[in-house]
Amino acid sequence: MSLKRRIALTISVAFSLLFAMVMAVIYMSFNDFRRDEFKERFRQRLEFTSHFISKSRNFEEEAPIFFNENSDNILLNETILIFNSDKELIYSTIKDRNVTWDSNLLKDLDEKKIIYTEKTVPEIYAALRNINGKNYYILTSAFDSNGKSKLEYLKYLLITAYVMSTLLIGFFSYYFMGQFLRPLEDLNKEISEVTAHKLTTQIPVQESDDEINVLAKSFNTMIARLDDVFQSQKDFTASASHEIRTPITRMAFQLENLIKFEKHSPETLVSLKQIQTDVYQLSDLTNSLLLLTKFDKENIQSIYEEVRIDEVIFEAFEAVEKSYPALKLDFLISEDTSENGLLTISGIQSLLVIVFINLFKNAAVYSDDAEVDVLITETNDQLKVDVTSHGNTIPEEEQGKLFEAFMRGHNSQNISGSGLGLRIVKRILEYHNAKISYSAPAEHTNNFSIIFNKHF
Repeated sequence: MSLKRRIALTISVAFSLLFAMVMAVIYMSFNDFRRDEFKERFRQRLEFTSHFISKSRNFEEEAPIFFNENSDNILLNETILIFNSDKELIYSTIKDRNVTWDSNLLKDLDEKKIIYTEKTVPEIYAALRNINGKNYYILTSAFDSNGKSKLEYLKYLLITAYVMSTLLIGFFSYYFMGQFLRPLEDLNKEISEVTAHKLTTQIPVQESDDEINVLAKSFNTMIARLDDVFQSQKDFTASASHEIRTPITRMAFQLENLIKFEKHSPETLVSLKQIQTDVYQLSDLTNSLLLLTKFDKENIQSIYEEVRIDEVIFEAFEAVEKSYPALKLDFLISEDTSENGLLTISGIQSLLVIVFINLFKNAAVYSDDAEVDVLITETNDQLKVDVTSHGNTIPEEEQGKLFEAFMRGHNSQNISGSGLGLRIVKRILEYHNAKISYSAPAEHTNNFSIIFNKHF
């Protein structure tokens, strides 16, 4: 998850939790207010009834007229039951149906004097009052439909407000985070375009001293230092190319003339040929080191072209055959290759030729029969090349380091080499989004498998 989304999500979640707590407090506060208000109405109604009883001369005759004229519309479905000191019902506002009550409630009033039950439907407010020297049990019950409806409406209103606010805060937090972090995204874009060949590119820096500009300044400082290092490396590479290769070439040419055109004793001739081999080995080492530092993905992918892999293989074999005329090539195309296979990949032919030159040289130097087998298998998505030779295999513990620079296995003892060939092979194949692996499928059998992805 991107930083922008993570910050927006964090803000949204934090706001949602805070807003939910506020909504819950509002809802509970309103419910408490509704309950207290309704209870106060109950109390006022009870006081009103008590006052009527105390002032009434003929309670039973005056009560129906009084309660009909003074009904409280706020107390929906209001009923009033009045009992005397013997807990006998002396008046009820309930008409046309049987009157029932909880006798235990009347007993509890003897101790508590006032009882309010809000969990029943309807709610009940009961009190024991001494009026004009007599005890009266007054039970008032009603249902707060007005308060309940307001509470229900408030609940839906709060839920709707919560959902809408959460969605809006999520949208705006994501939008504003995008605006705030846009300079960081621009910085990331600028950084991603910096390569080993564009180290002089400086990231634009604004006048402000915020964290992003501080980061940009630090990055520019780092790039400047890296550019100095790479420039020193390039200068050394250029100097090495001129100062080392030229004397080696001159030495090789002079040794070749000495061996061809002058007569020497057998011992001297053997020494000269050994020196010539060492010079060639030094030349290969120098060329390999220069090649490793010359290319990177950014400066070669722009010049890719369609390359036929069979032509690459034959060109590489011809180059190796000049130095190792005894080497033989057995070239095959697998039956599993699709009918529409063109044996083509995207890449640079000259670099791919180097790959197979190194593999064929290894086959010529390390194989027992000086023969290399090449098998090509092509599908719609991949092209696989298996290069197989017969000779001493590489121990399993050394196979993991086979493609490291200057790595030479036990099977290469007493055989000259730089140990850079397979490292160069792997580097070039990485540029072509290809993979190479080594296996020993049978005793005295070495196999290198190269897999090219046709779409990348």
